Amino acid sequence: MRSSVAVVAVTAVLLISGAQAEISGGVVRIGVLNDQSSLYADAAGPGSVLAAQMALEDFGPIGPGIKVEVISADHQNKPDVGTAIVRRWLDVDGVDAILDVPNSGVALAVNEIVRGSRHAFLASSTASSDLTGKACSPNTVQWTFDTWSIANATVKSVTERGGPSWFFLTADYAFGYALERDGTAAIAANGAKVVGSVRHPIGTSDFSSFLLQAQSSKAKVIGLANAGGDTSVAIKQASEFGIPQSGQTMAALLVFISDIHAIGLQTAQGLLFTEAFYWDLNDKTREWSNRFAARNNGKMPTMNHAGVYSSVLAYLSAVKATNSDDGPLAIAKMKESPIQDQLFGRVVVRADGRAIHDMYLFRVKKPEESKGPWDYYTLINTIPADQAFRPLDQGGCVLVRK
Repeated sequence: MRSSVAVVAVTAVLLISGAQAEISGGVVRIGVLNDQSSLYADAAGPGSVLAAQMALEDFGPIGPGIKVEVISADHQNKPDVGTAIVRRWLDVDGVDAILDVPNSGVALAVNEIVRGSRHAFLASSTASSDLTGKACSPNTVQWTFDTWSIANATVKSVTERGGPSWFFLTADYAFGYALERDGTAAIAANGAKVVGSVRHPIGTSDFSSFLLQAQSSKAKVIGLANAGGDTSVAIKQASEFGIPQSGQTMAALLVFISDIHAIGLQTAQGLLFTEAFYWDLNDKTREWSNRFAARNNGKMPTMNHAGVYSSVLAYLSAVKATNSDDGPLAIAKMKESPIQDQLFGRVVVRADGRAIHDMYLFRVKKPEESKGPWDYYTLINTIPADQAFRPLDQGGCVLVRK
């Protein structure tokens, strides 16, 4: 197994000998599990490890004699690799909380391992809305976005602009299925229809056959139910084939700023999509993002990176307040009252583990509209938290009282 475990230790404080008994081993250990070498590496990857480390540094001491550490590993987008890493982390390495986990197939498997334990799962980069629906757990919080939130606002906007018929290009695993399902429901709710779909393997370098099927469907909108490198490649190849120029609209249901950077404004201009975070939203997001970029080779953070940073801060606050690294106890504390967050504003962690906050509909700028590096988005609409996410009673979570 290739786990490429890297350890980054940040000592919160070592002033007084003897750890507090409620913190197991005197150490709060956080494990960042993600794709560090493939199609999701830019959206999460090493940047998420940096974001977690920055959160530890910014939070400061938890208590006398208590250390806080971050470790990380590459799940290679394979559930069996991811679960093997997590079992070792929990059973041998003393990890208290699992972070990040892009790739819903891996995340849903991790969710089941953590369920019923005394550990926490902060799914800051996991997309499938099933995580706070039928698979919800008292050990899990889904922080940044999900397939319901990103699908609904984007579908509504694209449909209103002339999208009566859709064809899906869908990543062939749990995330893609959830995004197509939630997107299809949103399409129907907005009076449009899905005329077909095709599934592609993740990490494919050739979308030609899939794009030809979408083109021949005559659908007005080609919906991309994929992410990361798959989205970038699909959009680039669609442009090369002249698909947008022929009148079909490309709608990417999950987009990260790293994708737009890879695609370029010339090709991505006009793209509508929904995100939870943008570096240039306000003074607070700019301040943190510039600090992050200075340590990330000049690259601005994605919403996944912002989600890791904010969820770590919320978790550490709960650990400090409860004087315990017990996962369910910390998560119960996070659910007690709204969290005022630097990057996401007011955050409420619901009974189902869904963290709700405002979401944003953006349009990619034309090249001539951009004023400098990473100036890529125009804000079209802010979706209030109570409208941005699936209603609490519609997810099928057993933690929600009827």
